[in-house]
Amino acid sequence: MTTCTQAIKKWESRTGQNATEASEIKLCCQIPPLSKFDKTLGTLKECQQLSLSTNTIDRMGSLSGMSKLKILSIGRNNLKKIEKLEDVASTLEQLWISYNQISSLEGIACCKKLTTLYMSNNTIKSFSELDHLAGLEKLKDVLFLGNPMYDEATDKVEARLRVLARLPQVTKIDGQLVKPSEIEASTQYMVL
Repeated sequence: MTTCTQAIKKWESRTGQNATEASEIKLCCQIPPLSKFDKTLGTLKECQQLSLSTNTIDRMGSLSGMSKLKILSIGRNNLKKIEKLEDVASTLEQLWISYNQISSLEGIACCKKLTTLYMSNNTIKSFSELDHLAGLEKLKDVLFLGNPMYDEATDKVEARLRVLARLPQVTKIDGQLVKPSEIEASTQYMVL
């Protein structure tokens, strides 16, 4: 397995940049793959966009020290849980975490600046999980296609309305802008 330290050194060698000064770092598709976070990520103090996609990471680790992180891309890994985002909660605007095995949206509520959440193809089983996101007023763009919760709906239209009923602040669901007619129609799915 590749460690974060090794992946960062490879990235520096390939790009000719110093990782501690870079605003965007891509550690995708490592061979052999990255399997876990380590403290080296905390040295990426200027990093605003970090991509760890397409590895075998099964657990989120601390992002302490990454005080400028705005975009975290960690899709196509083996994550089962969203955790340890508190260290970047005041700056994180986008979380790209599709194609994992995540069954709960717990752990995201601390990210008050979050505008974008790409969560497709995970294992979210119930629309009630969206309640963990209700307090994220800046959340505008969500992607949930490929989650088992959509099986509760009769079709994609109903699924969109159920998402909108629980997250009325969003303006884009599954890649499509919310229509005014959907806002009105979603009220039939509101939970009291």
